[in-house]
Amino acid sequence: MMIARHWSATATASGADWYETHFVGSVLPGLRAMVGFRGGYLLRNDNREATEIRVLTMWDTVEAIEGFAGPDATAAIVAPEAQAALLSFDPVVTHYDVVVADGAATS
Repeated sequence: MMIARHWSATATASGADWYETHFVGSVLPGLRAMVGFRGGYLLRNDNREATEIRVLTMWDTVEAIEGFAGPDATAAIVAPEAQAALLSFDPVVTHYDVVVADGAATS
């Protein structure tokens, strides 16, 4: 089984650009070092008043997620500098059991 961890935020276009750089340069390298991390996706939608950001990370187990997030696996982990670049963000995440997968994160 694999678990998808979903988090959402909104930003200005420039804030979303900054967050993308942060995600690639800081977030992903840290996640790649975590046991049980299977991959991540940064999604962006610029078709609204504010740019919508979605982050999906894939994990082997809840215990692996807790290794990243701490004992409250539903807590969003958002660095202060990222918070400053965002208009709003979810303080909690949602976890989903991946029941069908066809892609790189499944290997």
